[in-house]
This record gives sequence, C-alpha cells and structure tokens, in this order.
Amino acid sequence: MKADKTGKAGAASEKLPADQQIAEDARLLSSQLSAMRQRLFPPSAFKTLRSFTSGEAAKLIGVSDGYLRQLSISGEGPQPETNAAGRRSYTLADINALRRFLAAQHEPGSPKARQYLKWRDEAAGEHLQVIAVTNFKGGSGKTTTATHLSQHLALKGYRTLGIDLDPQASFSALLGYQPELDLHGNDTLYGAIRYDETRVAMSDIIKPTYFDGLDLVPGNLELQEFEHATPRHLAGAEDADGMPFFARVQEAIASVADRYDVVVLDCPPQLGFLTLGALCAATSVLVTVHPQMLDVASMSQFLFMTSDLLGVVRDAGGTLNFDFLRYLVTRYEPHDGPQAQIAGFLRTQFGSRVLTNPMLKSTAVSDAGLTKQTLYEVGRENFSRLTYDRAMEALTAVNDEIEALMLDAWGRAA
Repeated sequence: MKADKTGKAGAASEKLPADQQIAEDARLLSSQLSAMRQRLFPPSAFKTLRSFTSGEAAKLIGVSDGYLRQLSISGEGPQPETNAAGRRSYTLADINALRRFLAAQHEPGSPKARQYLKWRDEAAGEHLQVIAVTNFKGGSGKTTTATHLSQHLALKGYRTLGIDLDPQASFSALLGYQPELDLHGNDTLYGAIRYDETRVAMSDIIKPTYFDGLDLVPGNLELQEFEHATPRHLAGAEDADGMPFFARVQEAIASVADRYDVVVLDCPPQLGFLTLGALCAATSVLVTVHPQMLDVASMSQFLFMTSDLLGVVRDAGGTLNFDFLRYLVTRYEPHDGPQAQIAGFLRTQFGSRVLTNPMLKSTAVSDAGLTKQTLYEVGRENFSRLTYDRAMEALTAVNDEIEALMLDAWGRAA
C-alpha cells in the first residue's frame, strides 16, 4: 500500500502545469489531425472533390444524359474525362464550364440562359444574398447546415462565398483548412474588419476551396480579437476610422459583392460583436434548432437577447431588413415522440417561419464527418443505400427550400 502511495505521489509530481499540459495536448492533437489529413487526402494532403458520373452531371445541369453524350460525341463544349470502358466523368469545374457554354447559346438574361447559368442579375435589382446561420446552443447542427448549404449552392452553379466567423473554425475544417497549419496572421475576417492600420482588403483573405465556385474566408482563434478590440474601440481607446462596429462585416462583404451571388455566414455560438455584425450584414437569417425542450428554451433566451441588442444597433443607425427569417429543425428523429411534439409546438408558434422540411438525424452525415467530409462529397457506395438515400433526400429538400426563398427574394420563380 505504501509503495502504491509513493508511486501516485511521484506521478503527481511529474505532472505539467495546467497551461503547459493543455498546450502539449493541443500540439499532439494538431499533429495527429495533420497526419490523418495526409493519409486521407494523398498525395497533396488537401481535400479534393470526387468526379461526377454523366447521369449526376446531367441532373445538376438540368439536361438529359443523352444530350450530354451527344455533346461529347460531337466535340461541342468542354469535354469530360473518358475511361477505357467509355464511361464519362465530369469534375465540378467541367459542369460549370458546360453551364456557361450552354447559356452562351441563348440570349443573355433570357429564361433559357438563366436555366443553365443562375448567377444573379445586378442590373435587374437582384441583390447579393447574405444568409447568416446562427444559434448559440451547441449541437444544433449550425456548422453542418452552413457547410451543406454552401456546397449545395455551389453545386447548383451559384457563385458562393462561405465566411467562418467561429473561432473554433469547424466550418473551415469541413471545407479543407486546418487553421493552425494553413493560416498565419490576418487570414480571417478579422483582418478585414479590425480597427488598426494592419487591416487588409477582403479580397486578400478569400481562399479557394476544392468545390469549384465556392470560396472561403476561413476562421481561427484570431477572430476572438474582435470581441476584445471592439469594447476598447467603443470606449475611444483605439483609433477610429468612423465606421461603427456593426457595419464592418457588411462593408467587408460589400467590397467583393460583384464576385458572388450568395454569401453563407457560419456565426459563432454566442451573441457577441461578431454575431451582431453578421446579423447586420445579413439579408436573410436561418436559426437552427434541435427539437429538445432545453434547446427550445435556450433559443427563447437567444431571441430575447438578439432582439434587445439589434434594437440598440437600429437606434445607432444600423439597418435590419431581412428577406426571410426561418427556423430549421435539425437532427430530427421523426419516430421520436417527444421530438415530434416539440417540432409541432414550434410550427404552432411560428407557422411558416419554420421550414417545411426538417434535417433528419442520420448516421450517413456523422459517418462522413469522421473524415471531415460532407454528404455531398462521399459516394453512395460508402453507405447502405437506404441510409444514404434517406439522408440525401432530407438534405436536398432542406436546401432546395432555402434556395427557393432566395430566388423569391430576387423575384424569380423557383
């Protein structure tokens, strides 16, 4: 017994101080994540998007597989890769090139041209759509929703920008960036909205992703600096440039608006200055909610706090005009009685402001997440077909509904 006590005491004396232990754990975890990335995505260690079959490509473009085959045989337009068996495969870049080629065969701006190329028409008053995905309750599926939505819009041919406002940077990780390895300084949105002379242009911090047509402003711990710097700025302790804190995100996005059709903001899970800036920049808001009573109670407090703070912003001259505000039920299990009750309760309270389609809880989504991938990236062959099809059907229904709201805001029919 005595030897055992001595052993424990000796082990305790060898322990690192708490801050050093946490730092050591962070280094260990980061190195393991880097090694995992190298194993999962050789040879470059960066994510790539799979190619699409001719049937998948035809569905995305909105034509028949036979029509794509005829284009390939006649040598018209961008040509796909063909394997030894004669099967054609298309990258997303090929698909977008085909969209541009097919649109060019018709009068610019005509319904037929727009069928292939869905870019917004600024001359027709179609404003940049900025969708903020938010909630401050963890586990509501906020980042998963933002990632799948931004990828869905890119697959549909919209020029899309994702902005990660969460210092934990899960959105960035899903889109291929490991913050502590791939980012250095002034690489996040903070670089474009900071108050001092080291501020950089928004265009300088936008990074491409492996999804053609989807760019990213990544996040990391640097974003937290905005929460510390803003109180000093408000107190007059920092040099001011005349721009209020709540307008800075909006101004940064406006500087690159001509490059995009839609911006998806993954907001941090707290109601701080960054979230307020995001809400002021947003043209539309999506609030994710897990159908559990504690989550709904938490959302109630979130809405009260948001309303109060946005009222202050409005009084200070901020503009808040949303094209739509919608609640999305996430991680929904339709055969779970209490969840069905909560979902029904939300629909009774908010009516059409709750999206018709919930996002189902699915092992396909969580299994894809094991390799930091989304459902759009993994092939159907990696899952049981029923599980994959069920998850993809729910995901498509949710994102199509959001896309329809966006088109309605532009005055277009979905």
